[in-house]
Order: sequence, then C-alpha cells, then structure tokens
Amino acid sequence: MKLSKFKFELPEDLLAEYPAEHRDESRLMVLNRKEQTIEHHQFKDLINYFDEGDLFILNNTKVFPARMYGEKEKTGARIEVFLLRELNAESRLWDVLVDPARKIRIGNKLFFGDDESLVAEVIDNTTSRGRTLRFLYDGSYEEFRKKLQVLGETPLPKYIQREVEASDAERYQTIYAKHEGAVAAPTAGLHFSKHLMKRLEIKGIDFSEVTLHVGLGTFSPVEVEDLSKHKMDSEKALVTPETIKTVNSAMNRKKRVCAVGTTVMRALESSVSSNGRLNTFDGWTNKFIFPPYDFSIANCMITNFHTPKSTLMMMAAAFAGYDFLMEAYEEAVKEKYKFYSYGDAMLII
Repeated sequence: MKLSKFKFELPEDLLAEYPAEHRDESRLMVLNRKEQTIEHHQFKDLINYFDEGDLFILNNTKVFPARMYGEKEKTGARIEVFLLRELNAESRLWDVLVDPARKIRIGNKLFFGDDESLVAEVIDNTTSRGRTLRFLYDGSYEEFRKKLQVLGETPLPKYIQREVEASDAERYQTIYAKHEGAVAAPTAGLHFSKHLMKRLEIKGIDFSEVTLHVGLGTFSPVEVEDLSKHKMDSEKALVTPETIKTVNSAMNRKKRVCAVGTTVMRALESSVSSNGRLNTFDGWTNKFIFPPYDFSIANCMITNFHTPKSTLMMMAAAFAGYDFLMEAYEEAVKEKYKFYSYGDAMLII
C-alpha cells in the first residue's frame, strides 16, 4: 500500500475551527460495509444502530494543557514549549518541542509566567525540534504540576489558526476523560454527550474503557511512499483485566463491539491473544495499522474525518475497505462534512 493512494483534495474551509454547538449534534456518516451503503445522520442517531448487550469501548485519557510560552533569558524572545512527556517526576525532566527551535541551545534558560516563578533549563537535544528540559521550581511536586496547569493552555492542533478560547478547555476533552497524559484529544469521543450516554445506558448498551495517551506522533506526517517502512511513535497504553472480561464476554455473545476512535483500536489491536481475544496490556505501543489488515476485536468503529495521507485515515481505510472509504471521503467533501479534530464523525459497521 502506497502513501500516494491516500491523497485527496480537501478544501480548506472543511477543516473545523470550532466544534458543533452541541456535542451529539455533529453530523454522522454511517458506512455499512456489508451493504456498501452510505447514510447521513446526526451523531445522536447512532443509538439506532445498537442494541442491548452491545459494547462501546472508550479511551479515558485526559488532555493536559501542554502548550506553554516562555521567554528566553537575556534576549526575552518568546518561545513556544510543547510538553510531550514527563521523563522523571523527581528531577522534573520533560521531553518537549520548542518553536522556534533554532534559537534554543543546551544551557539556555527559559522563564515562564508574569512573575517568572517557573524556570526551565535546556539539558539535551533529542530531535531537530525536540529538547529535554529540567524545570527549576522551589515548591512540592504537586505545586509544580499545578503551576504547569495554570501556565499551560489547551493544545489545539496547529491547523486551528484562531486563539484558544476558554470553552476549548472543556470541548477539547471527552466527558469521560479521567487519566491525564494525552497531548491531543481522542477526538471520536468528543461527540458523546451526557444525555446521549444516558440514553445508550437505558437501552442496555455497555461501556468499557482503555487508556491510550495520545502523543503528537499520531499526527506526524508519513514521509515514505512504502507504508511498511513507516515507524509510528510509541504511545502509553493500558488495558485492564476488567475491560478484558467485558470485551471478551461481548465477543463471545456475538455482540457489536465498537471501538470509539483510532486510539482505542490501536490499544485493542496491541493486546490481542493468540486465540483472538483481548489480553491485558500495560506498556508502550507503536502499532501502525494500514490496509490490508485483519482486525481481531472490534467489529464496528467510530472515527472522525481525517486529513489526506494521515495514519488515522489509513486505519479507517483498513477497517472500512480502501475503495469504500475513498468513496465515503469523496461524498464527505461533496456534502461539506467538517474534517479533523473538531470535525464530524463516521460510524463504520
């Protein structure tokens, strides 16, 4: 499978700058793989496709305010620091991206906040844009983490050109987010409202959770034509014994098992046992799914509309079938569906 097969013309005005006014009222395209049909609905209509005993698997990761702005010592240059992952809590070491990277060298100090009460020192170069920072802060670890929350802002994707607004802190987060650690939202889950989840529960539909902390690697461009040569960044994932029990039970009863998002699908497919059932998993996964691929656990999937040549689009193509997905994307552009993180949703059954 070649990278160029995932190219399509995406008009700029279809990139969603804002979410739908109400979470569950974004648009929903339903792809039926067996019938090869495409239907158009609102997200809340997905309740009509599920019955008692069916199962949704959610990613309960929580986005933390990963984007910060500091000033470089002496020059006062404004530097964007994007927190990727904590390397060592005790030493307050973090993997970060800096922009503009050319201005930042080992030994430089950065000052954060109006009172400059948080200082970071650059101690290593990891990639062309990446650095390792050691934060210097007098308070306890809990106070330090609170400081990061105050100084950080919601890490909206770069394609959103507008300023971050107060409402983004809530809307760029699923309503069931629990475990902090993602630098990007698992966006398929953004469409679920409390009201819709309650209606699904009343209908007897079950929910189970995995954790996969979404990293920026999810959005890294693929730079090789031969997809088998692409390496995904690793992301931390957790699948608990409780989840295994629920998922395997639904599979044994031949129920619908719906992965809510590509991140859930990656976590599930990283934890498959030799007999095709779900295993516990606690570690890092760099699983890259592209066509052709045999899925073991989920038999339906909710996902957003993704940008051309993205690994997310490739996974959706592996699940829906390449030709069927390309037909659906052509229809989505024609019908002016919104794409990407704040965009509309697709249900593949």
